[in-house]
Amino acid sequence: MRSNFRNDFRRFFIRGLAAVLPTILTIIVIVWIFTLIQKYIGTYINRAVQWCLVQYLCLINHIPLHWKGPDAQWDKIKTFWENYHLGWIGFILAFVAVYIFGRFVASFIGRNVWAVIDQTLSKTPVIKQIYPGAKQVTDFLLNEQRVEFSRVVAVEYPRKGIWSLGLVTGSGIEALRKKLNTDLLTVFVPSSPSPVTGYTIIVPRDEVVDLTLTIEEALRFTISAGVLTSSPQKTQERLFTRVESKTLIDPKTTPDNADEEQNKKENESIKNKNFKEQPS
Repeated sequence: MRSNFRNDFRRFFIRGLAAVLPTILTIIVIVWIFTLIQKYIGTYINRAVQWCLVQYLCLINHIPLHWKGPDAQWDKIKTFWENYHLGWIGFILAFVAVYIFGRFVASFIGRNVWAVIDQTLSKTPVIKQIYPGAKQVTDFLLNEQRVEFSRVVAVEYPRKGIWSLGLVTGSGIEALRKKLNTDLLTVFVPSSPSPVTGYTIIVPRDEVVDLTLTIEEALRFTISAGVLTSSPQKTQERLFTRVESKTLIDPKTTPDNADEEQNKKENESIKNKNFKEQPS
């Protein structure tokens, strides 16, 4: 009884954890991003907005303007900010600022200006050791031009005789194609159970086998380590199993047929014996 309860508890706990964990991780990532924006951008925007309000109060109260502002005015603004919980203003303005900056970079002038800044940062000592790597990561995560897979193929990888699922991403490197004088394909072989990593290989076009699987079915197959396959394949596997199980049982060797054959042999032997015992 205890062992059954322990097994049931473990099975259902793991099932519930598998269902809840992706949602929890998604919430954690979103909260982490919002906290990051608030900490490194929103806080400084709040300070800037408070500084503007301090200067405005000095102006309407005929107090001499100063770049820092009097402490009395700062105390009033901070108290007002905390009493009405206005810390979210910096967070909202941070999103607006990023949006405006994105619009500027997308324009003709902004694109050229940002290209100059990008080249300058890539050539600046110390910064050039960090900036290109960070830029590659952000481009991979946020770039609108995603990697597109054209179809699913099977390729002999990592050696002959072992077949792996691959996703075709391109037509190979042109210089290599001219050197080998053959058509090539660039194939991404996803790893299991995490298909976001894998290996990119270049193989001759005539050494791959095109499959009728969709991209989603291929990824599902990889993530599940081959457990989940397409519906038509499951149907064929079930039919094959049934046919195979039927062919294993020869109708000539079933128990009923075996008894009949034995009776026939005994009757024939009795008839032959009687025929031999008859006087000539």
